[in-house]
Amino acid sequence: MSRTRVGATEGMETSYGFETVSGREEKQARVNEVFHRVASNYDLMNDLMSAGLHRVWKDAMVQWLAPSRRPGWRFLDVAGGTGDIAFRIVEASRGAAEGAVLDINASMLQVGAERAEKRGLAGNLAFVEGNAEDLKLPDDSFDAYTIAFGIRNVPRIDLALAEAYRVLKPGGRFLCLEFSEVDLPVLDKVYDLWSFKAIPAIGGAVAKDRASYEYLVESIRRFPNQMNFEAAIRRAGFERVTHRNLTGGIAAIHSGWKL
Repeated sequence: MSRTRVGATEGMETSYGFETVSGREEKQARVNEVFHRVASNYDLMNDLMSAGLHRVWKDAMVQWLAPSRRPGWRFLDVAGGTGDIAFRIVEASRGAAEGAVLDINASMLQVGAERAEKRGLAGNLAFVEGNAEDLKLPDDSFDAYTIAFGIRNVPRIDLALAEAYRVLKPGGRFLCLEFSEVDLPVLDKVYDLWSFKAIPAIGGAVAKDRASYEYLVESIRRFPNQMNFEAAIRRAGFERVTHRNLTGGIAAIHSGWKL
């Protein structure tokens, strides 16, 4: 059982939090079960776990994306089942953007589709069940590909990045928001205490599911740090790759372009 970050994305294939599983199929099945269990409380738990900061981070991601307001601008939001990023993109484009929200988990997609109807955004968005490692979508189809707090749950991250590159149009942009490595000496200790003590306890009390939130916390600590993940994005073919740390590196936005 390893508690250290993997140095490359390949190390995530059999990493289920701090536990090593038999293969990527077992990891995918177990991750799917986690998100079936947490779907109904997902957004509430995000607020509680991050003290609302996840909203600020998502706003920062969409601001950096700066969605176009021209008709026909298309985006793909992967692992975005509940719609948080997609809604922000459509609203930032003043209703011009058209998007597909793709998630491997039907329970998460159902929550997102219901939320889209309530917000009057269903006409801009399609909710699609699919796998980030094999998108089943045409080449050169999207102006932007976004993924927030989802890529660390993909067993073969290298395949997901390759698929992101494939479906983007030339000139298209990749943006990934993910938990990362804290780079402030005091904050890292406070963050560890909050993560390993408070978050599982909140998950047990609110969602009646401590184990799922223990996995989510552990998966953050196993994910490659900022520089190692940047290297993986470059290996997929992206150029002008960079990142921005948020809240001392608790989260980071990674950007790359298909040029």
